[in-house]
Amino acid sequence: MMWRRLIAIAGTLTALSALNLSAQISLYTTVDQALRSSTSVRIATSDVQRAVATLSESKDVFVPNFVVGSSVGPPSYGFPLGQPSLVTVQTQSLIFTFSQMDYVRAARAGLESAKLSLADAREQVIHDAALDYIQLDYDGRAIAVLDDENGAASRLAIIEQQRLDAGVGTREDLLRARLVSAQLRLKRLHIQDDVEMLRQRLSHLTGMPAESFVSVPTSIPAMPDLSGESSYSPVITLTSMNSDGVRSAYANALSHQYQAFGDSRQNYRPQIAFGAEYSRFAEFNNYQEYYLHFQHNNFGAGLQIKLPLFDAGAKAKGRESIAEAAHATAQADQARDQSSENIMLLEKGLAELGAQKDIAEIQSELAKSQLEAVLTQLSSSVATPGATPLTPREEQQARIEERRRYQEMLDADFEVTKTQLGLLRATGRIEQWFKASNLP
Repeated sequence: MMWRRLIAIAGTLTALSALNLSAQISLYTTVDQALRSSTSVRIATSDVQRAVATLSESKDVFVPNFVVGSSVGPPSYGFPLGQPSLVTVQTQSLIFTFSQMDYVRAARAGLESAKLSLADAREQVIHDAALDYIQLDYDGRAIAVLDDENGAASRLAIIEQQRLDAGVGTREDLLRARLVSAQLRLKRLHIQDDVEMLRQRLSHLTGMPAESFVSVPTSIPAMPDLSGESSYSPVITLTSMNSDGVRSAYANALSHQYQAFGDSRQNYRPQIAFGAEYSRFAEFNNYQEYYLHFQHNNFGAGLQIKLPLFDAGAKAKGRESIAEAAHATAQADQARDQSSENIMLLEKGLAELGAQKDIAEIQSELAKSQLEAVLTQLSSSVATPGATPLTPREEQQARIEERRRYQEMLDADFEVTKTQLGLLRATGRIEQWFKASNLP
């Protein structure tokens, strides 16, 4: 009975697997799986865990440690060498130093930097997965448009061949029609290759089979209104500071500054530590014969106070830390400026692409209107006085033009969406947009 159940379970899993391979996958599922599988997110997560441990380590120097040991050996001959400790318990901890609290602050700022780096890595994964998914959806629509356009181009080539055979057409007209059809086939091959590459890339991002990626257009959330932010430079500066990457850079710089401050205060400042030890001595090493007041139980405790007057290595370490802090601060300023410039370029580009999209939409509507006019004339039994009668040749040319203009509108719409996605990424709002795709 058990093997029958195992066979049934295996059959069910196989059926579910086949169903999953053929099912559509929403944008939210794709991005969510990419976040779970991303190597960059896993690396950033381990960096956060390491930063947590570093912060704990910097604070735990104030917590007393406990060490238990033993120095038991065979009976000694003559004067006893060393301590015959059956059991030794030691504890020690740091009580006060001018530098340690700066190291704690440095570790805390480093943890904040690691958390922001993790958020930045998540946003980059969301951007990459969402962009590939949206482009995959666009390519699917583009292929359908190209198939329609190529169908009209193929019919036009047949018509041109018939006109040439009837002696009313030219070979140049036929070659032009065949050229259009060949160019469309080549473009379709390019887009199909792009589709396969996008599926492979999404497979690497998510760990899911490449063939399972079939886009769901309704799962792509609408883009928020991003216009108008580039009018005032202070807005751009503040928006760039919302970027987790920039904030992480400044938190890292602050960590280096605290580290440098702590390293520079190592000399000429006291350091106080506490220590205690208990030992249980044995009798078989002749201690009682050579010491007048031998006893089994021994305990000692005290404070250790050090005043470093000169340490060339510590001074050099302080100068090194100051240089590293200056380097990290300059890198943070550079990241801020680059982010601000990138946001401005994206916003200016978005305005231009929006204008191009408007033109493409008008041209597409115009081509569609012209196609409808041609179809109306062809279907009308009454010819317009003085007008040249239309032929199926003009119909196919109008269909090709309408599909071409529609394709240009799709291209313009994708470029706008791509820029909007980049702007959301640059301003730190892409995860909020992504989560909106899971709302009912």
